[in-house]
Amino acid sequence: MEWREVVEHPSLKELPFKIETNEWGKIMMTPASYAHGAHQSLLVRLLAGLVKEGQTSTECPIRTSRGTRVADVAWASAAFLKKHGVRKLELPESPEIVAEIESLSNSAAELKEKRLLYFEVGAKEFWLCDKNGTMRFFNPQGELEKSEMFSQFPGHIDIEVV
Repeated sequence: MEWREVVEHPSLKELPFKIETNEWGKIMMTPASYAHGAHQSLLVRLLAGLVKEGQTSTECPIRTSRGTRVADVAWASAAFLKKHGVRKLELPESPEIVAEIESLSNSAAELKEKRLLYFEVGAKEFWLCDKNGTMRFFNPQGELEKSEMFSQFPGHIDIEVV
């Protein structure tokens, strides 16, 4: 299935799952949880608070060599947005930062594959938030101590504190 078909299919519009496609156009679904959404929301708020230029997004569909993957959170610079626009069903390349929030249904191999796919299509950094809020940061060369693009981003985020 092409991504447009997935997005426009009437029976898929109200599913309580995150939908992605694999390299053969088959649909893959991941169930959502409140904690997952809370981590997404907090990542967006913290990132938006640090950066006045560009835009954050949740559920960002990115075309990769192995289908359309949907980043939990993404940040795109003004230059990226000018080049690609914001009214797309999916992006033909990755925004500069993509973040995934680990869930019970993720395997380490799946998250590593997503990280490599995002780098393959232009991501500058990949952020991984585990279920406890611990952040890990990567660039194409490997793991970083902290984000190189936004060094003030915390190494831990806490959804328990409101």
